[in-house]
Amino acid sequence: MTHLAEIPAWAAVLTAVLLLTGAVLTLIGTVGLLRFDSFYQRVHAPTLGSTLGIGCILLASMLFFSVLESRAIIHELLITALMVVTTPITLMLLARAALYRDRTEGSDEVPPPPSD
Repeated sequence: MTHLAEIPAWAAVLTAVLLLTGAVLTLIGTVGLLRFDSFYQRVHAPTLGSTLGIGCILLASMLFFSVLESRAIIHELLITALMVVTTPITLMLLARAALYRDRTEGSDEVPPPPSD
């Protein structure tokens, strides 16, 4: 079994930087969720924060375990691919559902539907 003391300093520092960057980006997205007023503004900030934040965290995980195991660990690429694909699609579907609801209810906050 390997010990954490066997991790080179450069890998430990880079992993820490990536983890902190990911945490800060996710926190910024969460603050945006709390700060904005309308649904359309609220849905945007956490989507960007979670996508960029999870990307940095997954890179940190790949780096740390690749150095620890002395071989390429790429399991996180599947998680990254799923996050990159599903997060924007979910955002788009939620925004379209809200837009449809607001237009159906006659809300003045959204533009009218495009004319054919």
